[in-house]
Amino acid sequence: MMNRVMEAFAVSSLLVAGQAAAQETDPTRDERQDARGDGDIVVYGRALPQIGTAKSGSEGTVGYEDFANRPVSRVGELAENVPGLIATQHSGTGKANQYFLRGFNLDHGTDLAGYADGVPINMRSHGHGQGYLDLNFLIPELVERIDYAKGPYSAEAGDFSAAGTVRFKTTDALPHPIAEATVGSYGYARALAAGSRAVGDGTLLLGLDGTASNGPWVLDENLRKINALAKYSRGTDASGWSMKVSGYHATWNSTDQVPLRSIESGAISRYGYIDPDLGGRTTRLDLTGEWHDGGTRGSAYATYYDFGLTSNFTYFLNDPVNGDQFQQADRRGIFGGSLRHAFNETKLLGLPATVTVGVDLRYDLIGKVGLYTSTAGVRTGTVRQDRVDEASGNIWAEVETKLTPSLRLTLGANAALYGYDVRSSLGANSGSGSDALLAPKAALAWRVASQLELYANYGESYHSNDARGATTTIDPATGAATDPVQLLVRARGQEIGARIETGAISVTLVAYHLTLGSELVFVGDAGITEPNAASRRYGTEATLFWRVAPTLVLDAQGALTNARFRGVASGESRIPNSVANVLSGGATWTPVPALSLTARLRHFGAAPLVEDNSARSNPTTLVNAGGYFTIGHVRLGLDLLNVFNSRDADITYYYASRLPGEPSEGVEDYHLHPVEPRQVRASLRYSF
Repeated sequence: MMNRVMEAFAVSSLLVAGQAAAQETDPTRDERQDARGDGDIVVYGRALPQIGTAKSGSEGTVGYEDFANRPVSRVGELAENVPGLIATQHSGTGKANQYFLRGFNLDHGTDLAGYADGVPINMRSHGHGQGYLDLNFLIPELVERIDYAKGPYSAEAGDFSAAGTVRFKTTDALPHPIAEATVGSYGYARALAAGSRAVGDGTLLLGLDGTASNGPWVLDENLRKINALAKYSRGTDASGWSMKVSGYHATWNSTDQVPLRSIESGAISRYGYIDPDLGGRTTRLDLTGEWHDGGTRGSAYATYYDFGLTSNFTYFLNDPVNGDQFQQADRRGIFGGSLRHAFNETKLLGLPATVTVGVDLRYDLIGKVGLYTSTAGVRTGTVRQDRVDEASGNIWAEVETKLTPSLRLTLGANAALYGYDVRSSLGANSGSGSDALLAPKAALAWRVASQLELYANYGESYHSNDARGATTTIDPATGAATDPVQLLVRARGQEIGARIETGAISVTLVAYHLTLGSELVFVGDAGITEPNAASRRYGTEATLFWRVAPTLVLDAQGALTNARFRGVASGESRIPNSVANVLSGGATWTPVPALSLTARLRHFGAAPLVEDNSARSNPTTLVNAGGYFTIGHVRLGLDLLNVFNSRDADITYYYASRLPGEPSEGVEDYHLHPVEPRQVRASLRYSF
């Protein structure tokens, strides 16, 4: 696999080098203001003005120079650029991350909506978990910015958006073609080649990225990953179009969370394993088109996706002879598009207004989504296997008007209609149906002074449940009767906030409240939907971006959340894995134009692991650092990950499992996936 990666990398490097003379740079990059005195122009996405345009205190943009010199151990950590969001891992690197935001354990994406160039990333009715949000197909160096909005306040916000929405935008062009090689601890190796050039009246961007890694685990992770992207764009910000083709394939072995008792007894090391036959594979191919002209913008996409995963979390609890290993599979095509138009300079009740209307369509053709028993990585039986057709349409509209020169009012709504058809290997669990939901939105922004704006927001949105859960009447694992669940679950949120922008400093402070009608989630590990109680969350968040001097930039983010189930006994109201506090921040110092030094801290606090709070996780704190030195066309980079060699857990669970020789009912225990130990990565980049 990696031989093919390296061959493709070599070919791409030659192509990039040949393009250097014809390089057409990104005009927006060329126009950026010099901040270091070296002739290069620098823009920090977090410093872009939001007062006068933002609709809430919790939305914003990160990108451009924010990404330039930042130590990242895995692609999913790109999402941590969103203030208050944590991305962890409980399995192999090739699997989607676990996400935590606003008191949610978002599993692999439920209630966190993700988009890449307008294409939805979340997977509905997925083989492993509803809303599965896998970011591994992104090439970090080609992500230009992330636009984020927390809460359900935007009219566009639909499925999975209760906690927030993150929109990744890939660049159209690079300032210079680049070729980069990275090596690091535990067999880490990565090769990247990317560049752009003028072709006809447009710009062609090419990128190729290959990664291999064993990780610190006793069982080599044997990650083999390749990403490729080709994007052709024409026109300007006012009028133009683009076409993009991207592909991603990865295979890996997994060291899942392990029982604490095995580590403490010395049976395995902290980085050891219980089952040696776990792992997965993912293939994703995307074709995306985008067009814009004035106030009109449209997009269309087609995605092919193939996924397989082998897991074992309880070992020998359910099957003391063959073990509890199981496999999950998902193969589908996704087709969709969107269209929006803004009517500018209109009048509403005599007031100046902008009216924006939009429509989003999506169709998932899921040829196979299944759950199987397995032993030693070989399937031994089928728990359930389904074919699912799931279609949705959203019509949304919003009106923004100025009540006074300093007071903006935005009113909107999102109407969703879903239809599904499930054909199950167990006939009783087949069926079809539909669901609909109307979600109103409202926002008020008051510009108190040129540097201060206040916000008040109300909004509703939803998350969809797995379509199989809406038709399942018999538990496929036990044969017991079960009740189908509602497909769409409503969320309601309120928020007040403030934003200060002085040029050198940007500060936001918000307080929010959010309720969900139900925390219903399809559990892919069991093959059924388990209903949870309704819930409520409230909390506060603060962010700071401070350009202390042209050579020094500081940022910090903090969040406090209280999360509880509603309508349950007072002693059983804790939501498992709902992290109450998050703190992150960093500093970037450029003492001379050729040298950049950075350090970043990430902390998330303890969380209840069971509803009665009798078992809790421990806090986790990590510090990463990096140094980057440029000599002419060459950039040397050195990243030190987990600087203080923290032995905290990336994630912790509490449940019953059984090892050989233990009681048949198993042992209730903590199960953890440790953070990776201190490691070094060195990179060499050449800009043509």
